[in-house]
Amino acid sequence: MTAIKDIKPAKLCFEHIGGKLGELLLETFIDKKWIAKDNPMNKHFYITEKGQKEFTKMGLDLSQIKHEKL
Repeated sequence: MTAIKDIKPAKLCFEHIGGKLGELLLETFIDKKWIAKDNPMNKHFYITEKGQKEFTKMGLDLSQIKHEKL
């Protein structure tokens, strides 16, 4: 059994953020309509037009994102 002190709030794993932080970011981006799915059965998200504007305002270079891996 994992002790509470061993649980990490965030986990960087290759090209994504996992853990509680990753979950919260995902939920927030969905709620704000910054990301969405073409189909509810699809596991991949795309960045919406609104998301492109907001992420760009934050200084993120979206050209660095691999579109096939969202």
